[in-house]
Amino acid sequence: MVNALKYYVCLPILILGFQVALDGQEGLSYQATMISNPSLAGSQGDGIARLSYVNLYPGNNYNFHSVMLSYDSYFPELHGGAGIHIADEYLGGIVNNLRGGFCYSYYLQAGKDIFIAGGLSASFIHLGYDFTNGVLPDQIDPLRGAVLPPGETLAERGRTVLDLAAGFLFFSGKYFGGFSVNHLAEPDPSGSEYAGGKLKRAILIHGAADFNISSGKGLSLIPMAAVEMASGLLRASAGVSLESKFLSVNAIILSGSEENIDLQAGFSISAGDLMFFYNYRFNMISGENLLPFSLLHHTGIAFSLNTVDKRKAAKTINFPKL
Repeated sequence: MVNALKYYVCLPILILGFQVALDGQEGLSYQATMISNPSLAGSQGDGIARLSYVNLYPGNNYNFHSVMLSYDSYFPELHGGAGIHIADEYLGGIVNNLRGGFCYSYYLQAGKDIFIAGGLSASFIHLGYDFTNGVLPDQIDPLRGAVLPPGETLAERGRTVLDLAAGFLFFSGKYFGGFSVNHLAEPDPSGSEYAGGKLKRAILIHGAADFNISSGKGLSLIPMAAVEMASGLLRASAGVSLESKFLSVNAIILSGSEENIDLQAGFSISAGDLMFFYNYRFNMISGENLLPFSLLHHTGIAFSLNTVDKRKAAKTINFPKL
């Protein structure tokens, strides 16, 4: 049972949760590459499909879920990479957001072992509401509960807006990194004309390196770091992934302007062209003096649909498997 006051108080929180999901503030995930930075499309060479699921704040019955499906590949005919993605965020049983789009990244060799890429993405965002199970105050009888007909109706109209992003990427030897700007036009999916309803322009800077530490066993160490910046927001993360042909483990520390310190740990298992991954994030120190709590479960699969002739690709990247 949800009363109108809960709607009016919680709806901005749900929209904020939607912004968190879209801005990638669940943390840097190389399994959500095109949403994070469109210039990463096709940078692994092969055509890879990814399906992932995120459960935000598990164990608290908030009912916050996110699902994403994507495919990207390098295409020699396009001199770069291209891909498509679709994501759905279901927040609290009230707000449902659907997002889908296309991205393209152009690759250019700038030196003997230096490559750069520039990417653009265009996507739609549809914000919808479902008040089917909502209860307004005038429906409540003091003795019998919510049995009266409502005196007002909450509109369930949806709204669709266009979202744009741009990014750049560089490759050199064992190192790669890039930056992106999301929500270039600062769209307003809520349609409220309230400044807090707009998706603020967000900047992501990220980098990683791939060090082979045991060629005989196929072991590699991949340190990585990222910084996310938006209006009134700053987040930084750093960690490392230890990877072999069949198994990898990773750990990342995240912190920012909210004065929280979070730990994320995960693993992946690979078998041929198929990979399964799982990450768990835990709040260790809260800026609001809350007890430690779980932040998210993130799990999914990635599999190769087609193999690209690496001789025709400008450069490929071994992504951290997280």
